[in-house]
Amino acid sequence: MTIDPGAKQDVEAWTTFTASADIPDWISKAYIDSYRGPRDDSSEATKAAEASWLPASLLTPAMLGAHYRLGRHRAAGESCVAVYRADDPAGFGPALQVVAEHGGMLMDSVTVLLHRLGIAYAAILTPVFDVHRSPTGELLRIEPKAEGTSPHLGEAWMHVALSPAVDHKGLAEVERLLPKVLADVQRVATDATALIATLSELAGEVESNAGGRFSAPDRQDVGELLRWLGDGNFLLLGYQRCRVADGMVYGEGSSGMGVLRGRTGSRPRLTDDDKLLVLAQARVGSYLRYGAYPYAIAVREYVDGSVVEHRFVGLFSVAAMNADVLEIPTISRRVREALAMAESDPSHPGQLLLDVIQTVPRPELFTLSAQRLLTMARAVVDLGSQRQALLFLRADRLQYFVSCLVYMPRDRYTTAVRMQFEDILVREFGGTRLEFTARVSESPWALMHFMVRLPEVGVAGEGAAAPPVDVSEANRIRIQGLLTEAARTWADRLIGAAAAAGSVGQADAMHYAAAFSEAYKQAVTPADAIGDIAVITELTDDSVKLVFSERDEQGVAQLTWFLGGRTASLSQLLPMLQSMGVVVLEERPFSVTRPDGLPVWIYQFKISPHPTIPLAPTVAERAATAHRFAEAVTAIWHGRVEIDRFNELVMRAGLTWQQVVLLRAYAKYLRQAGFPYSQSYIESVLNEHPATVRSLVDLFEALFVPVPSGSASNRDAQAAAAAVAADIDALVSLDTDRILRAFASLVQATLRTNYFVTRQGSARCRDVLALKLNAQLIDELPLPRPRYEIFVYSPRVEGVHLRFGPVARGGLRWSDRRDDFRTEILGLVKAQAVKNAVIVPVGAKGGFVVKRPPLPTGDPAADRDATRAEGVACYQLFISGLLDVTDNVDHATASVNPPPEVVRRDGDDAYLVVAADKGTATFSDIANDVAKSYGFWLGDAFASGGSVGYDHKAMGITARGAWEAVKRHFREIGIDTQTQDFTVVGIGDMSGDVFGNGMLLSKHIRLIAAFDHRHIFLDPNPDAAVSWAERRRMFELPRSSWSDYDRSLISEGGGVYSREQKAIPLSAQVRAVLGIDGSVDGGAAEMAPPNLIRAILRAPVDLLFNGGIGTYIKAESESDADVGDRANDPVRVNANQVRAKVIGEGGNLGVTALGRVEFDLSGGRINTDALDNSAGVDCSDHEVNIKILIDSLVSAGTVKADERTQLLESMTDEVAQLVLADNEDQNDLMGTSRANAASLLPVHAMQIKYLVAERGVNRELEALPSEKEIARRSEAGIGLTSPELATLMAHVKLGLKEEVLATELPDQDVFASRLPRYFPTALRERFTPEIRSHQLRREIVTTMLINDLVDTAGITYAFRIAEDVGVTPIDAVRTYVATDAIFGVGHIWRRIRAANLPIALSDRLTLDTRRLIDRAGRWLLNYRPQPLAVGAEINRFAAMVKALTPRMSEWLRGDDKAIVEKTAAEFASQGVPEDLAYRVSTGLYRYSLLDIIDIADIADIDAAEVADTYFALMDRLGTDGLLTAVSQLPRHDRWHSLARLAIRDDIYGALRSLCFDVLAVGEPGESSEQKIAEWEHLSASRVARARRTLDDIRASGQKDLATLSVAARQIRRMTRTSGRGISG
Repeated sequence: MTIDPGAKQDVEAWTTFTASADIPDWISKAYIDSYRGPRDDSSEATKAAEASWLPASLLTPAMLGAHYRLGRHRAAGESCVAVYRADDPAGFGPALQVVAEHGGMLMDSVTVLLHRLGIAYAAILTPVFDVHRSPTGELLRIEPKAEGTSPHLGEAWMHVALSPAVDHKGLAEVERLLPKVLADVQRVATDATALIATLSELAGEVESNAGGRFSAPDRQDVGELLRWLGDGNFLLLGYQRCRVADGMVYGEGSSGMGVLRGRTGSRPRLTDDDKLLVLAQARVGSYLRYGAYPYAIAVREYVDGSVVEHRFVGLFSVAAMNADVLEIPTISRRVREALAMAESDPSHPGQLLLDVIQTVPRPELFTLSAQRLLTMARAVVDLGSQRQALLFLRADRLQYFVSCLVYMPRDRYTTAVRMQFEDILVREFGGTRLEFTARVSESPWALMHFMVRLPEVGVAGEGAAAPPVDVSEANRIRIQGLLTEAARTWADRLIGAAAAAGSVGQADAMHYAAAFSEAYKQAVTPADAIGDIAVITELTDDSVKLVFSERDEQGVAQLTWFLGGRTASLSQLLPMLQSMGVVVLEERPFSVTRPDGLPVWIYQFKISPHPTIPLAPTVAERAATAHRFAEAVTAIWHGRVEIDRFNELVMRAGLTWQQVVLLRAYAKYLRQAGFPYSQSYIESVLNEHPATVRSLVDLFEALFVPVPSGSASNRDAQAAAAAVAADIDALVSLDTDRILRAFASLVQATLRTNYFVTRQGSARCRDVLALKLNAQLIDELPLPRPRYEIFVYSPRVEGVHLRFGPVARGGLRWSDRRDDFRTEILGLVKAQAVKNAVIVPVGAKGGFVVKRPPLPTGDPAADRDATRAEGVACYQLFISGLLDVTDNVDHATASVNPPPEVVRRDGDDAYLVVAADKGTATFSDIANDVAKSYGFWLGDAFASGGSVGYDHKAMGITARGAWEAVKRHFREIGIDTQTQDFTVVGIGDMSGDVFGNGMLLSKHIRLIAAFDHRHIFLDPNPDAAVSWAERRRMFELPRSSWSDYDRSLISEGGGVYSREQKAIPLSAQVRAVLGIDGSVDGGAAEMAPPNLIRAILRAPVDLLFNGGIGTYIKAESESDADVGDRANDPVRVNANQVRAKVIGEGGNLGVTALGRVEFDLSGGRINTDALDNSAGVDCSDHEVNIKILIDSLVSAGTVKADERTQLLESMTDEVAQLVLADNEDQNDLMGTSRANAASLLPVHAMQIKYLVAERGVNRELEALPSEKEIARRSEAGIGLTSPELATLMAHVKLGLKEEVLATELPDQDVFASRLPRYFPTALRERFTPEIRSHQLRREIVTTMLINDLVDTAGITYAFRIAEDVGVTPIDAVRTYVATDAIFGVGHIWRRIRAANLPIALSDRLTLDTRRLIDRAGRWLLNYRPQPLAVGAEINRFAAMVKALTPRMSEWLRGDDKAIVEKTAAEFASQGVPEDLAYRVSTGLYRYSLLDIIDIADIADIDAAEVADTYFALMDRLGTDGLLTAVSQLPRHDRWHSLARLAIRDDIYGALRSLCFDVLAVGEPGESSEQKIAEWEHLSASRVARARRTLDDIRASGQKDLATLSVAARQIRRMTRTSGRGISG
């Protein structure tokens, strides 16, 4: 298609396609095919890709229309130009458009102009069309460019899309200059043929001018040269014939062609009289073609006596610049001459010289003579053996520029060197700018050609020459020296610096010269690098070194950080530095490899201190600060120090990083204690008060620096404490005061620390800090506060160990509560303290957190192993920290040895034992290995349950202990769990210790549902026997889960489901057994797992057995947040919603304390987790104490070391029986306590009040009822709940144990005689003497004693005795031991349990026996010398009581005898052995044997006679009825209880006195009745009055406090003696 704009239809076509998007394909293709991007080196594919967007973005109707309008009229030789700005209405700017005659230089010249002006472009479109124009330039026809020649004019229609960033000024310059450039392009194109012809013609004239002044060879060379130039080697841009006169040339205007057309004026001449041809370069660069500075070739000619200078202007072609020198006319002759001159010098082969000459830029060769060429070539050849630069200078004859040729060894050439050369040359010659070319080939040298442009000077005349420039030999040599020095490589200077320093060998210097990166070489001088090498040499793998430079006046210093064998990112390093209180201004990383292959990373930082940190005033102080800074950052890098603002104290307070760690540890402890201030606020306060911080550290060091005995450390500590106090008193801010005072309090409360321990293998040497604290002195701690506390801190692990007594025990937990693990441990230790009431140690608990867990890899198995490995490592560090500050015991001497390098501010403290807990169940051997490494005296008794010890899971001991509680609860409701089927729901799975063992303890368990963290198990109608067998299989299957349960054995409607399921189907059977009705879920056929678990917890079953982890039941009054177990919030239920009859707590914390109380008050049966699962700790306690004994035997040689393990294992079953006996005793105690809880509520209330006031028990923390709640229950006739009784029992035991241990009682034989019974038979039979010298004999005796007392005599016994009689609890303990021995109470109690009686009956027998204990105890306190000589009293009474007891049936009479026989018969009828039934029935009568024996001793009468008289008198007076009535009086409060006691004591006292009176009047041989009759006769009036009153009382039937008081008084009035008769 062609378009003829002159034709009507073509005009319409043009208008159409320029007004719409319907552009003819051939036009689009022409534009697209001409596309040129901004990068000339783009591949065709790249260009095609870049051009793909053109039709849509550039070829718009507006753009084409504008181009058309620009080209509608163009006169011949004219170029049309249009510039469009961004805001041009055309809408496609910024852009420029050109319509010009097609020529090769058009596009290049336009792009050169844009480049010179700094204007970027996005695309150039230059389609070429065949155009028909009228003589006046009007566009007639336009059509595609024809192939080959065309008679029509070829026009380039150029469109340049410019960068949007171009400014108006730049576009204005384009508008100004582009027409001139295009005009030059047009002139060159127009005159191209004439220029070639002129050059050729001049060549002929030069050759033929035989009469000229120049030799034929010269004329021949010039002629050939001109032809060579015209043969495509020189792009002719212009020509002008010039007349030479007065040293100037004057152009003949008419002769000008190309760019010189029309040029006039004078210019300096180029040629001399003796120069036929001269080559020069223009001062100003051309815009044509590639924009280089054009060369001027001047040829001198003498014509008719005048001198003519022919000037050609142009550019050498690429081919010319690379042409062989032997093929270039003129030059070739000079080269050959030079080579000929060199033939006599064999040291410089011609070919080598020629190779050098070939490197010289061709324009330079025109200026060099043969001799000069030879000299240069020889110098370059010699350069190969010289490590220097070689400079050749040439000044332009017009002084426009200086040509600088520089040769240098190729291996020395770098861009950096070249740029240094540029700077030197421009500076030395005063240049304004510089162009260069560089040539680096396979030859041994590199060539750089610099053209230094000289400044223009104000010399008259256009283009006048400048003053001469100094290119003398002297100046050349001087500048060459500068270049040589610059060309010296960094490596050269490093080797030189190494030789001068002498600290780095040449081989190492050469290695590092090559190994250091260019970036390093640019940043570091060789002299400084020598220092770096010295540091690098000392590095080891994974080592670090920091080097400081002296700070400048602004405090800016350079810190160089060296890392050996390990790299780091700046994002890792910067926070470390910033935590030190510095601002990082600049950072530069480098790396290098040592000769031995160790990679080293070097990081240079420019740093300045934070503006608020003052600079140290002296050099020495700054050096010390830098040293501390470097050590601190090194410690941070190695992970020994955490990254936070505490590190600023290194500079602010002048602390070492170790001292900073100490303060950070105290802060971490405060946060764990619930301190209300954030760590960041604490950091700010400490940083704002550096002097006080320094005083705190001084105080700490004064207290704990190990010093020789008799030193002044105490005085120093007092002074430091005073300084701290003064600093704090001066503070204004309350918050600041509280924070700093808290730190001072912690320092003063610190008892021991491993801060100064240096022993290898210690925790301290592994960056673990241990602080043993007196918690009672720390006001910031919540209640309860332990007696001892050790806080362990390191960047890797933190932990705390709380102990409530010198002999304490509890597990170590791997906690996941990093922010409040102490709160978690404190909650656990409260339960542990209660749990430990049954064992020797009091409560303790520890826990630690892993602070740097391994990053997940995506491989679950690998991640699990990595996490466990880190947990084990942190566990080991934690235990090491505890042992660092714990005393040891010498086995040989039993003496206590303090830990080395530890100052003790407390007494001996050597008992530290641990146990397994959550997360550490399998860590016992690990703990024992740590203890072994310390030589700790407990050996593997340090952590029970290890590979040599008692495996709790294999023994099932914890579950078996919990099952005793379950059995007891069910016996109370008439169910025998071992013979009757019962329904169960559970928490746990069969792989677990407690749940797995627990669910195998009865073959009558019908487990209808269970869940753990993975699955939900449902079996709505299980076969007890079949399901038991399957559970057994799963228990024995390693790492089993509910998913392993044989589905074929599950009853209809059941199944095993993942807790990950969205919903679980509910069968009718499951809904029925779980008690789910439509009111729960609207009768839905499925439930979400959390809802189903809640239904399981609320199921109407017999037993809910908890063997898992987590808190699932709370009180209605509690929120989930109160519980503190977020993971189980979705499944937790309220206790009053639980419909199970019994809850068995094999696991810890399954029910909250308040939840237990609520469940009990709602009719359920529950104890506490501490009581139910105490068998585990009891077993561990036996293991520890047995191991202590056996280890002492091994040390003494009594037992061989290889017998130890076998001996321990042989006692496993008996240890279990000993432990379970404790559980049975406690559960029986709980049963009897529940039985009379309501009647004893007033006593319990008083006892709780006493514990709160005297022992610091917190009602709220212990979930004991308030006084208001007790009053409510009293009105409702409700006593303490079972959980409350369990808690009360524990505190009673703990209190009594503490009081007994503070006395000499455990050392007395009468108490210590029970010690061997603690140990298995194998040890008792062989090693009784050794048992009596056990390291913990006092604690074991005390534990056994108090367990016996409370379990037998009851929770309130000691309290009531002490309150009633006005004695101490220790006196109560003495009386219990005496009573037990005198009356054989323990034997009776054991027989009651062994009889396997109905629970109500056994409880009644037990409670009746306790009445004997109560009354006998009071009697001993009232009638025997105090403090009670227990052994003597036992000797006095026990044998006699034993002898008299069988004759009780002889002495009892009347109603008394009838009551005993009736009661005994009732007992016997229910299965009680007859002798036991009679023994219990006569218990309160046997109590009177104490009076009888005492009366017999005082009156010196046979005890049998006294007994007969005593009981006859009792029958005669009817005192038993009165005593029974007294027992039925209520105990509303303390005063009612004391009144009851007083009446009873009055009656018994009167009976004792009357017995004295009766015996005094009787005669030998008389019967008791005769004696009583005689006494009545002698005391008729008194007796009559008393009888009348007593008869009136009996007749009234009123037996309240008043009437019984009167009755007791009347009996007393019958007496003639006091009756106390205390014998000694």
